[in-house]
Amino acid sequence: MATSNPKLSIISIFFIILPFLTLQAESVVKEGCVEETSSCNDKARALTLKIIAIVSILVTSMIGVSAPLFTVSIPALHPDRSLFVIVKAFAAGIILATGFMHVLPDSFDMLPSSCLPENPWHKFPFTGFVAMLSAIVTLMVDSLATSVYSKKSTVGVNPESNTHGAEPDQEMAVGHFHGHGNGHGHHYEAKLAGGAKQLLRYRVAAMVLELGIIVHSVVIGLSLGASSNTCTIKGLVAALCFHQMFEGMGLGGCILQAEYKPFKKAVMAFFFSVTTPFGIAIGIALSKMYKENSPNALITVGLLNASSAGLLIYMALVDLLAADFMGPKLQGSIKLQVKSYMAVLVGAGGMSLMAKWV
Repeated sequence: MATSNPKLSIISIFFIILPFLTLQAESVVKEGCVEETSSCNDKARALTLKIIAIVSILVTSMIGVSAPLFTVSIPALHPDRSLFVIVKAFAAGIILATGFMHVLPDSFDMLPSSCLPENPWHKFPFTGFVAMLSAIVTLMVDSLATSVYSKKSTVGVNPESNTHGAEPDQEMAVGHFHGHGNGHGHHYEAKLAGGAKQLLRYRVAAMVLELGIIVHSVVIGLSLGASSNTCTIKGLVAALCFHQMFEGMGLGGCILQAEYKPFKKAVMAFFFSVTTPFGIAIGIALSKMYKENSPNALITVGLLNASSAGLLIYMALVDLLAADFMGPKLQGSIKLQVKSYMAVLVGAGGMSLMAKWV
């Protein structure tokens, strides 16, 4: 089932980049929509800063997404422990704030821009509409993918990595509990089916969340790569390093719970790590033809931001926060709930503060 996930990521990246390859430098823009010249515009120095950005963002992204995968060997950070739940809540708060405070406001700024024709861009709230549609489509993908993979699986979803020390062959496990009486057997079978269904949910969530983050990361990288303003790039590099590291922690936690094989974990972590640097490289290549205030760029990036925001908000609220807070572990402990709520607020608050620079 999970074999197609990396391929889906590759296809998604190409479809995301495709619209930008059609941008034209000769776009007719309104007065005041052309780039302003200032002392900060230095293409040679900006190129040096962009190369530094590619390396630093790549390293911090790898650290962020890999941290949950390597810390699983620490007993206190095992997925069954309370500390892991708190850290995951912190990361979910970061992803939620990314959608609300970073991606959605950018779309609200772009689509109603004075550089776009009044009809239809000023007469209809496209940002809210596209974000809403994106959330609904994400729900459909989430639900349909779970249904399809559930029907394809005859016994259940087998963990691809024996993380929890469970018996990897569920058919052997089924044969085992039939010999211990019907009562115990049915109870074990129900528990096994519940665990398989939960694992399936984790895998679908990890796949969809990575897709949304990839869209967002490429758009951020493209904007940075196309800019020649050294004053803006300096602040963005530092802020994006923290942004990618914390966002990677959230994705890494989902990948860990999906219990993929080490190779698949590495592939998913790799795609997350390289998307923003890849976007910066594309931005550098298109810097001569890509103009931030051109109608084509505003519409394309604005719509991508709106769709990405809807996806990230849905995933953070439904598949990360609601799934954990309504689950048996947090419902059984008020103290753990309070700690997790505090972690969500700290994560969302910290990422919201970064909206001042990113």
